[in-house]
Amino acid sequence: MFEWYKYVGLIAIFFASIELDSPAIKDIPKIHHSVLIDLLNRCSRLMLSNIALSHEGLFGETTSIIDRSIFESAIKLSWLCSKGDADSFDRFIAEGLKTEIEFKAKIESNIEQRGGDQIAIEKRMLNSIGNYIAKSGLTEEEIRDSKKTPNLAQMIKDIGHDRLAYIVGQKIGSHHVHGTWVSLRFHYLDEEDGIFHPRDHNVPTLVNQYTYISLVVLYAIADYIQFVCVEEEDAKVMTLLIESISEEIQNLFQEVAGSDNDVV
Repeated sequence: MFEWYKYVGLIAIFFASIELDSPAIKDIPKIHHSVLIDLLNRCSRLMLSNIALSHEGLFGETTSIIDRSIFESAIKLSWLCSKGDADSFDRFIAEGLKTEIEFKAKIESNIEQRGGDQIAIEKRMLNSIGNYIAKSGLTEEEIRDSKKTPNLAQMIKDIGHDRLAYIVGQKIGSHHVHGTWVSLRFHYLDEEDGIFHPRDHNVPTLVNQYTYISLVVLYAIADYIQFVCVEEEDAKVMTLLIESISEEIQNLFQEVAGSDNDVV
């Protein structure tokens, strides 16, 4: 499963590398294409980071946190492709900039209280924020007035995944991000004679992590292909390839999981 996980990460970056001027790609706004390939690239980069972390069977507590981020990026990619409208893309972009605008206002307020004197770090931060806003294609007013995107549970529902996907990918993944009791007990504590003590650095990355995240990313890649391809036949051929990889991973997981799915 380790090698398949790595393979899926490489497939994600392959499709992210198809440029907008390719004759195979629809004429979609540049900023929309950028968002989609950035999400694909994020999935790929984080998956390959997990490969580097887990190749000796360790860092399970860390790969779980990263897998949660991959899951969210894949779901957002699928959601944007399923919606496909400018408003959804604008809301996605604006949501990440609202805090930047709030931060910008605070910096400008501090400068004003100083009588207009600006320190070097403030200048750099304002330039950086200004650049993010300029590249977004949105005005500050549009960003402020933009509606929030749906929460992850609603996105999963919108793209047709079931409630189990939300529980496994988001809720359970959040244990590891936020350090709940479940995560602490599973990853960071050992018990001996009723006494808890810090667990040693020996947490493996589980086979179901490699499987589940690979499948979610493959679904997102298939959604991306269907959204951006000009020719329906091209999209069909590439989607069949992605589906065959997904099927192979699921079959292999059934072999590895053994009796885990047997009735007891």
